[in-house]
Amino acid sequence: MRATLLALAVAVLAACGGESKDKQAVNRDTLTERQKDSILAKSKIPGASNVGRAMRAADSTSAGAHRVDSVAADSTQR
Repeated sequence: MRATLLALAVAVLAACGGESKDKQAVNRDTLTERQKDSILAKSKIPGASNVGRAMRAADSTSAGAHRVDSVAADSTQR
């Protein structure tokens, strides 16, 4: 009984101790999320053009927020 429990414990530790294959897959992936979205937006998949429109809208919103932040920073420095 003890030998069985010991063997089971060693097997569980060995299974948990290995590096995750998901982590290795992420390390090999060299494209950023934005690059993937850009490639998708240019594809002929139905609805893919919506990805491009969403990216442009996000860029516009981000640029507006950056402008507001710059004005706020300039006004607090005086």
